[in-house]
Amino acid sequence: MKNTILKNIVFGLGLLILLNLLASFFYLRFDLTEDKRFTLSEATETVIQKFETPVIIDVLLEGELPAEFQRLRVETEQLLENFSTKNNNIKFNFEDPMEDASQAEATLAQLQSIGLTPANVTTENEGKVSQELVFPWAMVTHKDKTVKVALLKNKLGALPEDRINNSVQNLEFAFADAFTKLGIKEKKRIAVIKGNGELEDIYLADFLGSLREYYNLGAITLDSLENSPQKVLDQLKTFDLALVAKPTIAFTENEKYILDQFMVNGGRSLWLVDPVAMELDSLFNEEGEAMALVRDLNLDDLFFKYGIRLNSVLVNDLYFTQIVLANGEGNSAEYNPLPWYYHPMVFSLNNHPVNTNTEALRFQFASTIDTLSNNYKKTVLARSSPLSRTETLPKLVSFDILNSPPDKEQYTNGNKPLAVLVEGAFSSAYLNRVKPVTLDGSKEKGLENKMILIGDGDMIANQLRNNRPLELGYDKWTNNFYGNKEFLLNCVNYLLDDTGLINIRNKSVAIPMLDAEKIASHKTRWQLINIGLPLLFVLLLSMLFSFWRKRQFGR
Repeated sequence: MKNTILKNIVFGLGLLILLNLLASFFYLRFDLTEDKRFTLSEATETVIQKFETPVIIDVLLEGELPAEFQRLRVETEQLLENFSTKNNNIKFNFEDPMEDASQAEATLAQLQSIGLTPANVTTENEGKVSQELVFPWAMVTHKDKTVKVALLKNKLGALPEDRINNSVQNLEFAFADAFTKLGIKEKKRIAVIKGNGELEDIYLADFLGSLREYYNLGAITLDSLENSPQKVLDQLKTFDLALVAKPTIAFTENEKYILDQFMVNGGRSLWLVDPVAMELDSLFNEEGEAMALVRDLNLDDLFFKYGIRLNSVLVNDLYFTQIVLANGEGNSAEYNPLPWYYHPMVFSLNNHPVNTNTEALRFQFASTIDTLSNNYKKTVLARSSPLSRTETLPKLVSFDILNSPPDKEQYTNGNKPLAVLVEGAFSSAYLNRVKPVTLDGSKEKGLENKMILIGDGDMIANQLRNNRPLELGYDKWTNNFYGNKEFLLNCVNYLLDDTGLINIRNKSVAIPMLDAEKIASHKTRWQLINIGLPLLFVLLLSMLFSFWRKRQFGR
């Protein structure tokens, strides 16, 4: 009997040692979660496998963290462990930037100077309210280059639980994006079109700065082509994408033909066009009103060829973003956020990698786009809300609209397209037409191509503070963030076939959250269960053991 037990013990120990030896040579990991949250996407694996030298990741989430950020820390650590298993050149560590209390102010200033802004977290514990600074950031370093990674993803109106869920869902993309930036060796080229009254560079500064991390940028001035159109086209052909940001001066036929030939020859294009001349600043006069007029840019026939029509109308939407107006004068003035129906808040359709999981977009004096039946594939990337309508021009726009509530019965014809993707084998808009200028190597039919048209030029414009550009999507007057930059970056990524990163956004991760109110109301009961039941269980075992001993040895 004893020999059999001893043999079983020895066999069990031997099997355990053998399994540990095998595990040291072969690593297996199984993801049994329903949403495959611990399985890296193919695009991420492709990016991280390219690193043959160490990549160091410093995560600033350590120390005593609020509960929601502790969850973010755990999820971040699990993801980084997953990265390390795929490529052992990826090393990571967690640091507490505020560990040395004597250097707290200097550390805070240093981190903010490099763009690592803290999150101010308000916590409540048993009626006591306190505020803490948390740095939800990581720094990814490869060789002599470092990229910042924002671990916290803010979303307009999101609850703390939703904010963490959004952040966790974005983690893989955030790090894959950083790895991509570190691994880029040859960048594609983007031409910023000038010469037709487009936005000044200072209003494009934040977006162009973000693009520079992925692409090389250059400016092409079309109004110089009257003297050398062939030279301008040849120069434009060296770029992969043309960005046209809010032109205000009509395009000549020569300029249109140059852009047409660029697209027919495979050049991608992103158009942000305002067919309505109207600015919010125009309303700041004694009357508080201004006339919205048609802005003729001479682009209708170009867009019509590709099956889209940009309408000279204004979108009035009950899903709005706010503007801030002063009430009173001097020191007694109060600044109040007010609904502005001509600045629609557009929520993601989640129907395409470009708009999946993006935050709400802010449009300003937007116009609608009709999609026409032809051989091109059209995908609507953004729509006005169901409670919206269009207003024809000319139209007197006035702050008086704020004095009376809107009549909802007039908002019955919504869901108007505001941004459209066109894909297909592009044919020239000048097919079977007299060409405005003779160009070498001109084509009338091209290969597969893509373009995106957005019916709002201001969507790409960042605000200024002290004549310095702010982040695109941030409204300094209401302190709200919108997803304009993320959406536009996705547009450029998709047009240039960099679909790996934006496809990661399709990954949906759901984290079950604890109910804080339920925890508080059942706190005593669960404390008794967690403390009392184990004690009762131990007491019962001891009684059973005592009873067994008496029966076994009391004979």
